[in-house]
Amino acid sequence: MRKTGLALTLLFALTTPALAVQPDEVLSDPGLEARARALSQKLRCPICQGENIDESNAAISRDLRLYVRERLVEGDSDAEVLDNVADRFGEFVLFEPRASGGNLLLWLAGPLMALIALLVAWGFLRARARAEVPATQALSKDERARLDEIMRD
Repeated sequence: MRKTGLALTLLFALTTPALAVQPDEVLSDPGLEARARALSQKLRCPICQGENIDESNAAISRDLRLYVRERLVEGDSDAEVLDNVADRFGEFVLFEPRASGGNLLLWLAGPLMALIALLVAWGFLRARARAEVPATQALSKDERARLDEIMRD
């Protein structure tokens, strides 16, 4: 039982994400450090591109983490820090791009395409419902007699 607990603890320790924040980067004020960590989760590493700067070991991510902490110590708000980083490195570093300018087209493209698809589907279904069903012809006397004969058998 003890070995199982030790194995599970080791497995859990290996599966937790390894954060790249170095001990010398950590701020002494826990409130500012929490804000810095939250902001670091919102910024993309310019080199790794799929990781945030909090998890990346790239040198530029370390510089960005230090820059974020420096701006927070100087009294900038979260929005000001994100604006400064985006102005310096471009909006690519933001995991949540702003809904303005050229990005507005991208933000609106998804809902617009969904609306167009719904309108096309509605038009298709409406046209299909309006399609005339071919009229059935009445049976002739011979056909009616033959049908009656088949039904009696």
